[in-house]
Amino acid sequence: MTSWAIDLGTSNTAVARWDDQNNEPRMGHFPDIARDAEEGRDLEVRYSIPSAVYLSERDSWARNLYRYKWLRRWLPTPYQALIGRAALDENARSSSAQFVPTFKSALMRDSYRTLGRVRRRTVGARVVATTFLFELMHFMKKKDGKWPRRLVFGTPVDSFEPYRAVLKEIAREVGVRKVGFVDEPVAAALGYGLSIRDDRPVLVVDFGAGTLDLALIRMTKQKSEKIGACEVLAKEGLVLGGNHVDAWLFEKFAAEKGFELQGINEMVAQWWYNAMLGEACRVKERLFFEEETFFSLEPPEQLRSFDKILQMQGGPRRDPVTVNRQDLIDLLDEKGLYAAIKDALRAIERQATRHGIANKDIGEVLMVGGSTLLPQVYSVVEKHFGRDRVRAWQPFFAVAYGASVFSDGGRRTSDFITHDYAIQTFDAKAKKKAYHVIVPAGTHFPTPKDFNKQFFVPTCAGGEPEDLFRLVICELGRHRQEVEEFVWDAQGKLHKAGDDSEEGGRLVIPLNEQDPTLGRLNPPHQPQDRKARLEIAFGINEDRWLIATVTDIKTNKVLMKERAVVRLK
Repeated sequence: MTSWAIDLGTSNTAVARWDDQNNEPRMGHFPDIARDAEEGRDLEVRYSIPSAVYLSERDSWARNLYRYKWLRRWLPTPYQALIGRAALDENARSSSAQFVPTFKSALMRDSYRTLGRVRRRTVGARVVATTFLFELMHFMKKKDGKWPRRLVFGTPVDSFEPYRAVLKEIAREVGVRKVGFVDEPVAAALGYGLSIRDDRPVLVVDFGAGTLDLALIRMTKQKSEKIGACEVLAKEGLVLGGNHVDAWLFEKFAAEKGFELQGINEMVAQWWYNAMLGEACRVKERLFFEEETFFSLEPPEQLRSFDKILQMQGGPRRDPVTVNRQDLIDLLDEKGLYAAIKDALRAIERQATRHGIANKDIGEVLMVGGSTLLPQVYSVVEKHFGRDRVRAWQPFFAVAYGASVFSDGGRRTSDFITHDYAIQTFDAKAKKKAYHVIVPAGTHFPTPKDFNKQFFVPTCAGGEPEDLFRLVICELGRHRQEVEEFVWDAQGKLHKAGDDSEEGGRLVIPLNEQDPTLGRLNPPHQPQDRKARLEIAFGINEDRWLIATVTDIKTNKVLMKERAVVRLK
């Protein structure tokens, strides 16, 4: 029986399932309802389903009967609504009270709150959520060939039991037999490869479209493994997210282009405002990776009349506005975003101190949510905790991935390395750097101290005797077949693993370039001596450090023993 997991978000929903054959999670891609990859949009969006519903005027008799498995073969596809991108597209064509852009917040607080209207009938949050899940499960059935019978939801740590109860009732109403829940921080930890048997404190920084939520948690074997729950040691939240950044950019562009919306009727003004926010969002995302881009917006054909209205008012400047990454950084600094993040981190530290937990006691810091990709956000967190503790390469789908692991019974209960790690050498024939993997992705740790043994000949650069042995350890990022990963270099600049600009489709990040020395050679190694001079035994300790024991074969001296070199992810 396939195990499915749903990360039900305020703005976007992600679905994953456990792949028994390959023993790993798989993201669910539903092209009819997922977001479109728009031109100039560099982020992976094909697994993001807008949490939006456009209600149909049809009755719900089919949905009620569809709960009974034996009736399904005779029932038509019980279309009750358009969901996801299809709902957004329908609303763009004809704005209506049948459109519900989001429902999660209302479902958590008041499941009977009215969110939409069909003809004269009002529709509450619970009905909207049921309709969304029912239609979503039809797409899941097309993917798997079977109606989903086991489902796990990721839920916020501050959600109350009534929220889980209503989700359970909704799931069973649409034919799910077994319903489970996992706290979103626990799911994020599993998605980033952590063990739920590790009771070290973990800080989850969830920075999404509307809020910044920080939760310091402790996962315990009994709770996390059986019921997917964690102990919350400290929590801090701010109403601050990517949507606010879009609005700030809109204000900046509107001022520069001389937009004056006063005097334009409300419907046109609202369309223009929303369109501007959409363009601001695209500009923001381009600046994650590009140094400079342009803000421009032309009304589509059906709204050319609005273009004429603007021209009659004297017209704004029609030239695109040039904006670079530093402009965005300055804007975020001016609006106090970085200061707010620092304040939130300090607040978490103060709360943790009451539990006897110091900064150094926090084992891992997990970055979740698309807004963690904003320029310098990673750098702020890294400066506070150190690069070796921050896991940030999968902010969009870590929760869905982890919930899928939990849905399979939490099979992945041991820590593992998620990226390849290699030593940097020089290929004299090809006259370029080469990389030899010493720790492949998926390696479980701790390992034996001699997990990987290598023999080396010092390079003797420039033809001179060499008395220092240097070895650069690199992290290799690759674009997964399913979803992209992100890597920050030493300067804090964001890269997508597997960018076409990278050689061989991989991103190489040197980790110890500032201090690559692993031993002193006495006597110095001579250039003409091409025999192996050094033996290095690599291993990984329980704290995820790559340790090395270096032996000088010529003198039989141990130059270093089980020394921590770099910390792995």
